[in-house]
Amino acid sequence: MTIVDAPPAAAAAADASVRWHPGGPFDLLQTVGILMRGNGDPSFAARQDGVWMAFTTPDGPATLRLTAAGTGQDTRVDAQAWGPGAGSAITSVPALLGSGDDWSGFDDAAFHATLPRMVREARRRNLTVRLPTTGRVVDSLVPTILEQKVTTIEARRGYRYLMYRFGTAAPSAGRLRTSGPSGLLVAPTAAQWLAIPSWEWHKAGVGPQRSATVMRALRSAVALERLASLSAVEAGAKMQTIPGIGIWTAAEVVQRTHGCPDSIAVGDYHLASYVGYALTGRKTDDAGMIALLEPWRGHRQRVVRMLGLSGFRKPTFGPRMTIQDHRGH
Repeated sequence: MTIVDAPPAAAAAADASVRWHPGGPFDLLQTVGILMRGNGDPSFAARQDGVWMAFTTPDGPATLRLTAAGTGQDTRVDAQAWGPGAGSAITSVPALLGSGDDWSGFDDAAFHATLPRMVREARRRNLTVRLPTTGRVVDSLVPTILEQKVTTIEARRGYRYLMYRFGTAAPSAGRLRTSGPSGLLVAPTAAQWLAIPSWEWHKAGVGPQRSATVMRALRSAVALERLASLSAVEAGAKMQTIPGIGIWTAAEVVQRTHGCPDSIAVGDYHLASYVGYALTGRKTDDAGMIALLEPWRGHRQRVVRMLGLSGFRKPTFGPRMTIQDHRGH
């Protein structure tokens, strides 16, 4: 993996830029797509001219465009950034694209032989997958808290509402022929989240328990962001000292902030059942899932990711989780 200066034309069109060579097969959207909170995430846009994202850095907001070209060893990703945080955004690009994600242990022949055929086949077809590391704890924690104990549809609807009400316009890519996707937004900062009044959480369909957890956590926002410098295990443990943040939330966060290859979302409404059906043909609970995945400790999230990419679908009988709507109460 190497980092070189971006081509002159790309550099001239941005506040900061870089070209990154992953050194092997790489799929841009497959790698960073896990960071998107659904296709309607206002801070992301996947277009023909690249993957766009907007976020806050220690130096301020930034808009980042990533474009990939080439194949195999010749794959390259050009990154361009605009705004006060452009330099910080560019510095974060290699980790964001999975530069620290090492699959060699997973791909070792002896380890590979222990994996179910479904997982081996999925890996063979998806050698381009990397686990991204954002290092942005608050940006990952807030939408994850909103997903606690509710359907994904409900959580993302609430997140979009709050983003449109309290997010800020992403810095313009004004030196390009296009200024970037219209409506691209930067998520609220910790201070901005804390300033959201209770009735706006209510309008977003976010119950008082989840909004209180967000508020409680973000009062320690500076300490939360420091967790990015710790190991995923340490960061997850410290997160769970905040009331309202449990093992499921911590695992979902460190999967994104640390590119953790082992964290699994214990307590997820669907995951244990899915893993059970995929590996044994039978439904299981969290304890059963942990037991099934134990032989691959250290790579359990990689196994789960490959199961998801295998195309396997569990049986769809049984009651669906009800979508709650607190806004009329």
